[in-house]
Amino acid sequence: MDIALLEIAVGSVAEAVVIALLLKTSACRSVPAFFLYLCWGLASDAMLYFARSHCSADAFFHAYLSQLVLDSVLMFAVLVELAWNLLIPIRATLPRHAWLGIAGVIALCALILWPVAGWTLPVNLAPSGAFYFRMQQTFALLRVVVFLVIAAFSQMLALSWRNREMQLATGFGFYSLVSLAVTVLHTHQLVGDQYHWLDVLGSLSYVFVLLYWVVCFASKEAERQDFTPQMRGFLLAAAGVAHRDRVALRKSLRQPRQGGEDS
Repeated sequence: MDIALLEIAVGSVAEAVVIALLLKTSACRSVPAFFLYLCWGLASDAMLYFARSHCSADAFFHAYLSQLVLDSVLMFAVLVELAWNLLIPIRATLPRHAWLGIAGVIALCALILWPVAGWTLPVNLAPSGAFYFRMQQTFALLRVVVFLVIAAFSQMLALSWRNREMQLATGFGFYSLVSLAVTVLHTHQLVGDQYHWLDVLGSLSYVFVLLYWVVCFASKEAERQDFTPQMRGFLLAAAGVAHRDRVALRKSLRQPRQGGEDS
């Protein structure tokens, strides 16, 4: 039996079930980026399997890289959405475009993690391969960091294991930890049967996460509780500082132009 086909079949069924649950419970309205990410995953798995079976190695490589780029863009959107949904208890008091600040913080974290991702870079990779490998590892590290931050501040954020944000962060964190472990082991082992089975383990970890999400979305979500006073005060103060800095930046950018027009 083709192990790759079996992995894709099981993973696709699990993804389809999660998508169906998101539609049935209307949860896709609160997590549209996550919903789109799953739909893309369902389509891209089939596309990559077809490319591997019917196309040349070069065509498959280019298809894989294209898939990886779009996957990274969607994952960035999912992380921004996750962080934005964490702020639901105070979102009404935040500036309308506060989510842009969240996107900026996550992008900055990705830039900081970029050199760290190079520590497990395999030798003899072509420049293009090294770039895409780093991008893949950077987002894996970023998902782990997001999970650890959410878990560390879960009490102050009034989160429990029955909240969707914690469930999504836990799933992504577990899958990413396994993926990073597999990558580290790959860099310290010779090519052989065990190399392939490590990849299978990475795929199975994602299937496990999908099954976990099936259970989560099939269960009733707990209502979000308000933040602790300390966390509420900190977040509102941080949002206020960011808003003032943005207003000051806009004024400083307009002044030279206005001065030039007056002259």
